Amino acid sequence: MSSEIHKGDIGTKFLVTIKDDGDTVNLTDATLRQLNFRKPDDTVIYRTASVAGDGSESSGVMFYNSIAGDLDQAGSYKLQGKVSLPSGTYYTDIYTFKVHCNLE
Repeated sequence: MSSEIHKGDIGTKFLVTIKDDGDTVNLTDATLRQLNFRKPDDTVIYRTASVAGDGSESSGVMFYNSIAGDLDQAGSYKLQGKVSLPSGTYYTDIYTFKVHCNLE
């Protein structure tokens, strides 16, 4: 059974890899690591992303764990990562995911 994301979930890990022309971007010197979420009602929230500190920043990987209020609506969300580096600003593709209703 696959995992679903549900309204009100806290601690859901969103993981993205920043790439430029197919190559991963080293995030070590990033001045901004951000995940942007567009909710079903079209509001956008901006969240600071983290790197694991295990060397994964050199492979372009960053993540964000949801907190209370992030997933407060059921429906289709959009997600896009953004990174600012001395060499430029990079965005990920835009991903769509669904937040499901709960039974109660």
